[in-house]
Amino acid sequence: MIYLDNAATSWPKPCEVLKAMTEVLEIAGGNPGRSGHSLSIKAARVMYDTRESIASFFNSNDPLRVIFTSNATHAINIVIRGLLKPGDSVVTSSMEHNAVMRPLRDLEKKGLDLRIVPCTPDGCLNVKDVSRAVNGNTRLIVINHASNVVGTILPIAEIAPIAHHVGALLLVDAAQTAGAVPIDMQAMQIDFLAFTGHKSLMGPPGIGGLIIGDNVDASKIEPLMRGGTGSQSELEEHPERLPDKFESGTPNIVGIAGLYAGIQWVTGRGVKEIRSYEKELIWALIMGLKNISGIKIYGTLDPEKATAIISFSISGRRVSELGLRLDEEFCIMSRVGLHCAPAAHKTIGSFPEGTVRLAPGVFTTMDDIKKAIRALERLAHS
Repeated sequence: MIYLDNAATSWPKPCEVLKAMTEVLEIAGGNPGRSGHSLSIKAARVMYDTRESIASFFNSNDPLRVIFTSNATHAINIVIRGLLKPGDSVVTSSMEHNAVMRPLRDLEKKGLDLRIVPCTPDGCLNVKDVSRAVNGNTRLIVINHASNVVGTILPIAEIAPIAHHVGALLLVDAAQTAGAVPIDMQAMQIDFLAFTGHKSLMGPPGIGGLIIGDNVDASKIEPLMRGGTGSQSELEEHPERLPDKFESGTPNIVGIAGLYAGIQWVTGRGVKEIRSYEKELIWALIMGLKNISGIKIYGTLDPEKATAIISFSISGRRVSELGLRLDEEFCIMSRVGLHCAPAAHKTIGSFPEGTVRLAPGVFTTMDDIKKAIRALERLAHS
């Protein structure tokens, strides 16, 4: 089997991740923060060690500003729903995932001023257009670091000063880049970083996080949920302190342990080294597909400007057919359709059919890429 769907979920997972998840149930199976016995304390230590690891990985000063969530969508909703009010203005791009677009569209119906900056057909964004979109009422700029459809990387470090100049905050959706592209929250002036564990951080599904920057006043953000936190249990009012304010209910300690192991594994390999290897894979894939008649490749076609994602179509073929045949005839796993990002497909010109997306990862080999190219040659000519 050739797995080329890493933009959805990375696979396989490092053995260290599987081991960590098993071990936490065996030796630290208590409920963190809810009891004083040894298993509970061990579980709490796993949580705090992971917070420290995440803060260090993304260069954030305070581990207590690392909020565990179930995924990036959860993290994004904490900010969008907790911060924005009717009458506020928010700026985003036309390449966003529905994790951003759906909560924004919902709030737009309730009085939010939503401003969508159009990207070019290859997914690029002109920062001057962002400058023109902000105004005195802009509360938030929310932008993906890289598109999940074509992989195009957006200029986060150039967008941050635009937000801060008008007193707005910057929320970055790093679902596609966390673990695949170096991210420095302080250098890039990111106020909120939303990430998921199950993609390039090599963790399991069901765990992600939100990092709240040092300069953000968290008291201005309403929590999505209120309930038990294991802290200040004498009160019937929800605590304001971090991270408890945004972490109601029993945490996913197994997922957190897996995330910790995944980050340690990625750190050991080196994000820059992973990025360099994936660029080699994607360049080989681009060069191979460009030589096949009938194939249209979307995006920049420049591995320096994108993550390891290639979206394409074949003239006269439905993408659903191509995905099915890649699976059944060649045992190649891809993803087809609109990838939960209809706005992005409208931008690149592939709506409503969508594309076939191939996303190699750190465990993909150059031989896998060559086999995928040969398979697509056969499909295009059959």
